[in-house]
Amino acid sequence: MKPLFLLLFALLPVLLAAETSAKPKKSPPSQPEGFHELKIGDAAPDFDLIGIDEEKHALKDYADAELLMIAFLSNHCPTSQAVEGRIKKLVKEFKGKGLKLVAINPNDPAALRPDELGYSKYNDSFPEMKRHAEEQKFNFDYLYDGDTQKTALAYGCLATPHVFLFDKERKLRYQGRLDDSRYADETTVTAPDARNAIVALLEGKPVTVAETKPHGCSTKWIDKRGAIAADNEKWEKGEVEVELIDAKGVAALRKNDTKKVRLFNVWATWCGPCVKEFPELVATSRKFGLRDFELITISMDDPKELTAVKDFLEKHNAIVPDKLKPSLKAEGRQGNAYLFNEASSDALIQALDTEWPGPIPHTLVVAPGGEVIFRHNGEIDGDEVRAKILEHLGRFYVPEPEAKP
Repeated sequence: MKPLFLLLFALLPVLLAAETSAKPKKSPPSQPEGFHELKIGDAAPDFDLIGIDEEKHALKDYADAELLMIAFLSNHCPTSQAVEGRIKKLVKEFKGKGLKLVAINPNDPAALRPDELGYSKYNDSFPEMKRHAEEQKFNFDYLYDGDTQKTALAYGCLATPHVFLFDKERKLRYQGRLDDSRYADETTVTAPDARNAIVALLEGKPVTVAETKPHGCSTKWIDKRGAIAADNEKWEKGEVEVELIDAKGVAALRKNDTKKVRLFNVWATWCGPCVKEFPELVATSRKFGLRDFELITISMDDPKELTAVKDFLEKHNAIVPDKLKPSLKAEGRQGNAYLFNEASSDALIQALDTEWPGPIPHTLVVAPGGEVIFRHNGEIDGDEVRAKILEHLGRFYVPEPEAKP
């Protein structure tokens, strides 16, 4: 009996190890099921993804490269957009020297709130990837993983950007950030970690700093769609405060003594083009809801129709984004919806835009200090006006200028 007991005791660690290995690994907290963290020395997971060239791409397609960098990027993220120039430069610098760089968009476009798109013309859908890459003149393959996210899960993509560098045997030798700057200005980079790793490996040297923490926008996992539905429901149930305003009040708003870009739209419930374009105005408000931007609507309805104006605005979800509420309170304003209460529209023209020919709808976008960014009489093209606003606000973060001594 004793020898059998000793045998079982000796086999216990082996049995426990087998049981442990058989159990599926739990995903880290806050990450979806199936999320896997790659470690230095791990093999590159395979993939089979469609590229913006409409061709399928797999790991074996890059077998000839001495080094392979997998860079998870996105269309929408300001940090990802900021490093695009440096990635293109990296590709050009090491062309013919052994490096191949492949970018992958990991995001589910349906898991992005409208206000998370405030730094980009585009969402992260496959068709929009094509347009973004063409405009930014990408010189590397750009693949789409948003439908299943299997590749992002296998690599452990935490954010965009997040880069993984593999050697000739496709063992991981560096992973983390591209460099230490979130700005597009290359002079702000003090630690080009990924480039340092490339140089070391090409010279046959060990990578000094093999792991860093990626910084940027978190991966938009498919399981976040429920949060998007909740955000939409909040907008659908929001209330709108409508105030009467005169020419003097409009002139004060038009002066725009704030840090915000202001889009003024003059409209009425009885105006067909006004009603037709209104969803584009709300879409613009939501898109830039996390930036220094506000939509100000001025109704030309009869002042006695204030309730009807309020009902229309609430039906079309023209509510004030949460980010704006503190600034409105500081300015002594209840909201961004107004009903003009003077008899003469000439007074409104003089207060808002002397170049306005008179008919509605009329749209004016002004920068801080009152500079006109965009004006249009008649129904707007939503994409056009949002592009003008984005051009002024910028696609990525810009460092504050140093104070003069």
